[in-house]
Amino acid sequence: MKKLLKVAIVAVCIIFAGNFAKAQTKIGYINTNALMDLLPEMKTLQIQMQAYQKTFADQYATMNQEYQSKGQDYEAKRSTMTDATRTAAEAELQDIQTRIKTFGDNAQKQIEAKSNELLKPLTDKVRAAITEVAAEKGYSYVFDSSTTELLVSPPGDDLTAPVKVKLGLQ
Repeated sequence: MKKLLKVAIVAVCIIFAGNFAKAQTKIGYINTNALMDLLPEMKTLQIQMQAYQKTFADQYATMNQEYQSKGQDYEAKRSTMTDATRTAAEAELQDIQTRIKTFGDNAQKQIEAKSNELLKPLTDKVRAAITEVAAEKGYSYVFDSSTTELLVSPPGDDLTAPVKVKLGLQ
């Protein structure tokens, strides 16, 4: 009888401990992309990025124009060129194509790096506000609904409104 009582007490303790642990886990979510778009600094950042991208676009257009004009010149004179001249012209066109592709790849990497550099302070600011709100409200987990693809999850609370208040946004 004593063993049965001990087993019953242990079972009750396990059930209460499980419910207690479950009660302490609060889950929330927030759409950081939507929140970032509301920041006034984001407009300035977008203008800076457009200007930065335009420098690459202008240079790319110039390189493309050069390729087009040399290609047209080659097509017009191809029938009268010697084999050596034709081979040299084809090699030059191939070289221009390679430079354009390399330039495009490098430009994309530089634009991405610049974007990350400019976004870092804003991302840090938003992350700090989310962390503060989560700590104040007792959340154990906060998911970013803009990047996390959870198909099934326990219900959570939307923390967008309190984080907006923390950041001073409407």
